[in-house]
Amino acid sequence: MVSHRCKLVVMSALDELGVQYGPVELGKVFVARELTAEQIDQLAITLMKSGLELLDNKSAILVEKIKGIIIEMIHYSEEVPKVNFSHFISEKLSFNYTYLANLFSQTTGTTIEHYIIVQKVERIKELLLYDDVNISEISYRMDYSSPSHLSNQFKKITGLTPSYFKKLKKYRMRIALEDL
Repeated sequence: MVSHRCKLVVMSALDELGVQYGPVELGKVFVARELTAEQIDQLAITLMKSGLELLDNKSAILVEKIKGIIIEMIHYSEEVPKVNFSHFISEKLSFNYTYLANLFSQTTGTTIEHYIIVQKVERIKELLLYDDVNISEISYRMDYSSPSHLSNQFKKITGLTPSYFKKLKKYRMRIALEDL
């Protein structure tokens, strides 16, 4: 689960099934007692209708925890922590980073590092579109060594420079206003 909406969908599905549950957190739900096979199947179907997936495989759950930690760090903090991501993830999950990195790559087909970069670029897009901050400020917030490093990485992922991406917003707004 990545968002508040996801948590609400899960809570609604559990309520529908009459399942007593405790806290619903990012990627996990605490249930009062073990679910029957029928309840698990029904929950999986209900969640799938909303685009969510019930994970019961330990590897898949661990990969989702890794994604959750990365998303939490990048999207829900004012500044990206200035720490070594590999050390932080390893410490948070109490697993060797090499093991986590291999598991992540085997499960998702991409590396943790690439996933982090993609998430950072998504956050940068949000900052460019919704905040009135310049590239230098974003570079500092997102813990890039320089604005040019941020720009190069952004262009590699999106095919656009950050400044061009920001200009597109203004262009889209003008078109939308003209269509009114």
